[in-house]
Amino acid sequence: MKNEKMKYYALCIVQCILCITLSGCVEEYEADIPSDDSNLLVVEGTICSGKLNKFILSRTQALNGQAENVELVTGARVSVRGSDGSDYTTQSANGYYACQTEALAPDVEYYLHIEVDGEVYESEPQKPLRTEKIAEVSGVQNTPESSIDILITPADPFEPDKAVYYSWTYDETWEVHPDYTTSMYYDTQTLTRVYQGNLFPKCGWKDAQGTTIMVGASTSYEGQHIRNLKLYDIGRDNWRMFHRYSGLVHQRAISKAEYEYELARRQAGSEMGGLFTPQPSALPTNLHCLTSNKHVIGYVGCSLNTSEYRFFLKEHDYSIYQAPKKDTRIWLIDPTDTDCLKMVYQGYYLCEWADPLVSADGLLHTAWATKEQLDVRTKGAYIEEPDFWSLEGNVSY
Repeated sequence: MKNEKMKYYALCIVQCILCITLSGCVEEYEADIPSDDSNLLVVEGTICSGKLNKFILSRTQALNGQAENVELVTGARVSVRGSDGSDYTTQSANGYYACQTEALAPDVEYYLHIEVDGEVYESEPQKPLRTEKIAEVSGVQNTPESSIDILITPADPFEPDKAVYYSWTYDETWEVHPDYTTSMYYDTQTLTRVYQGNLFPKCGWKDAQGTTIMVGASTSYEGQHIRNLKLYDIGRDNWRMFHRYSGLVHQRAISKAEYEYELARRQAGSEMGGLFTPQPSALPTNLHCLTSNKHVIGYVGCSLNTSEYRFFLKEHDYSIYQAPKKDTRIWLIDPTDTDCLKMVYQGYYLCEWADPLVSADGLLHTAWATKEQLDVRTKGAYIEEPDFWSLEGNVSY
C-alpha cells in the first residue's frame, strides 16, 4: 500500500512539472499540419524506359483527418519530357496518370512536367540510370523454427569503385490446395455413389503484390557489391509456403538522393505524430513549383531498365508447420437414401463412401463436404496455371 502511494505522489509531481514546462497548453489539442504543409501536391511514380509509366497525384491532409480521405488530384496535365524535345503525354483516370514511353536514350535528360490548379511543377532533369541484373534470389531458413528469409544478391556493379543504390519491389504467386478432395458424387436417380474424377480443380493459384518498396545501399559492402540482403520473409506457418511459392523481384538502380528520400519518407511514416517528426515539406525532393514558392512532396526517378528475377520455393526444402487440422466434414453412419438426398439438396458433396463389407462395424460410413471445402476458387484462387509455373529453376531477366 505504501509503494502504491509513493507511485501516485511521483506521478503527481511529474504531471505538475509537465504543466509548468508546457505553459500555454489548451484543454484540447488538434495535431493539424501547419497551413504551409497542408494541401501540398504529392507525386508518386518513376520514369522508366520502354514501359507504361504510372504516376499518382494527391494532396496532403491534416494529421487529425481520416486516413482514408486521401484527396487524389484530377484534371492535371502530366507529361514525361526529354532534353531532346521528346514529349510523352499521359492519359488520366481519377488521379492516376499513365503513358507509354519508347526506349530512353542514355545521354538524354528526362523530367516530369505537371500543370495543375494554375501551377506548374517539374522534376529535376536527369539521365536514366542503368540497372545491373540480379545474380541470385534465395530463400534461407536459419533454424527449423524460423521464418524463410528472402535474400537478394545483385550482379557485380558496373562501377565497383562507386556506391550503388537500389529499390526493389516484388510480386508473389503461390499454389493453393482444397481442404478436401473427392472423386465421387451421389446420384439422385440411382441413389448410389458414382465415381468421376476431377469434380473440382486439384489446385489453384493466388497472386499478391508486395506493399513496400525496399531500398538498399552498397556502402557497407566490400567492393560496393551487395550480397544476401534481406528483402522480406515468409512465416513457416504461412499458407504461401504450404506447397509451392514463386516470387518475381523487380530491381531498379536509383540515385543517392532518391535513396535518402525513401529513407526519410519511411522515418516520417513510422514516427508520424511524434514530437520531433519532420513536417512533409521537410522531406527531400527533386520536384519544384516553377510558378510560385509552393512546396511539393515526392521524388521522380529515371531508369534506363529494370531487372527482374523469378525464383521458386518448395515446401519440402524447408521446415514448414501446418497446424493439425480437425476433420470438419459431416459424417453420416449407416445413412438412408433419404438422408443422402437431404445432404445433396442442402449443397453438400459426397467425399467418402465406406461399404459395410469393408468397415469394422459392418455399417455404411459416408463423409460430406461443402463447396467451400472442395473448390479452391471459393478461396479466391484461379485455376488457369500461370505460364511460368512449369519452369524448373530460377530465371534472371
